Amino acid sequence: MAHPKRRTSKSAKNKRRSHLALNAPQSHHCPRSGVLTRSHRMSEEATHYGFEKGGQKGREVFQKDDADF
Repeated sequence: MAHPKRRTSKSAKNKRRSHLALNAPQSHHCPRSGVLTRSHRMSEEATHYGFEKGGQKGREVFQKDDADF
C-alpha cells in the first residue's frame, strides 16, 4: 500500500476538503397558496404549475380530491 512521504499539513487538508460542504436546498413561497416549497416542485396544496405571481394562468397538473387528504 502507498504511504505518504510527507505529513499533510492542516491547511492542505482543509483546502482539499473545502468542496465537501453541503448546500441548503433552495426554497420559495408558492405565489398562489403562499406555502414554502422547494424550487421546481409542487406543494400538496397546489394544483397548478407555471404561472406568474398573482396571475391565474398556468397548467393544471392534477385534480385535487378532498377524500385523499
